[in-house]
Amino acid sequence: MPRPIEALVHADALAANLAVARGAVAGARVWAVVKANAYGHGIGNVYAALKGADGFALLDPAEAELLRDLGWRGPILLLEGCFGPRDLDTCSRLNLWHTVHHEAQIDWLAAHKTGQPQHVFLKCNSGMNRLGFAPAAYRGAWLRLDALPQVRGITLMTHLANADALDPASIDASLAAFEAATAELPGERSICNSAAALRFGARLAASAGDWVRPGILLYGSSPDYPAHSADDWGLAPTMSLRAEVIAVQTLAAGASVGYGSSFTAPQEMRIGVVACGYADGYPRVAPGGNERGAPVLLDGVRTRIVGRVSMDMITVDLTPVPEAQVGSVATLWGVADNGAVLSIDEVAHAAGTVGYELMCARAPRVPVRVVGLR
Repeated sequence: MPRPIEALVHADALAANLAVARGAVAGARVWAVVKANAYGHGIGNVYAALKGADGFALLDPAEAELLRDLGWRGPILLLEGCFGPRDLDTCSRLNLWHTVHHEAQIDWLAAHKTGQPQHVFLKCNSGMNRLGFAPAAYRGAWLRLDALPQVRGITLMTHLANADALDPASIDASLAAFEAATAELPGERSICNSAAALRFGARLAASAGDWVRPGILLYGSSPDYPAHSADDWGLAPTMSLRAEVIAVQTLAAGASVGYGSSFTAPQEMRIGVVACGYADGYPRVAPGGNERGAPVLLDGVRTRIVGRVSMDMITVDLTPVPEAQVGSVATLWGVADNGAVLSIDEVAHAAGTVGYELMCARAPRVPVRVVGLR
């Protein structure tokens, strides 16, 4: 039989989270961001639930081709634009919209031979300092694009560096820079990511947010955890990572478990060995020492990791679940069969990372099953 581990994708939760995004930015159009293979969920697995969006946004032209093969005929946006001039041929063939964030991309467009002009999103660097034209150079880039016959429309775009910060004023400088750069320029605008949509959507969508770009919120993770949980935002978990107990051991008082003997039993206790490890995408750095253990649901009952995460196995404390045995189901994050929920954000926080990373780290050897709306 196959190794007893799987990831469930909850399609009904994806659709519900998309509705949350729409409610937060009433009136704005919504990109469903499906980069990184839909944050580890699989584009093919989320497509049916998210095709109610106004468009899909991603990075890889190959993923755009997959969406067209799945039947999507609406807008698709390449969030980082073209990586070379040949990508413009793909944009023409698949009718893709694409981001322009440096001069070379404008040069490629100027040299591109196409019978169908393309829609571009011109990115302003309003403080993130990764991609985009500096505010002082933005208008010149817009003028160059506007003069090209290869361009049929320009959307004005930025990305907020601090939308998840505790202080709401943290976005003011970025918004001021963007407004100064785009003053009197025509065109739709795109400002909000997940955090901005949830926290400032009513304000930004009303003024300048013609397109919003929710990503992580669609997948049931809070973009500003721990300030707000997924429950606070009304988000439902979309991925459950589950594995079975494959062995049970009894530790004598003073005995340890796992590499490095990081956990020592304070008294006689039973532990379960779960068929999941860092080769499956579970974080090796998740704590399992005597002071603290990352949370786990076992048969829907909350317990914790004991000992170090290894490549293929995790050991968990069975004390809160005395009836647990081989075949009992561990929910590493997500929803247990009894309806109990373990937030991926809580697990990520215990491991010193974010829910995004855990989703994207799901290993190919972990099979995926879609449940719910299909």
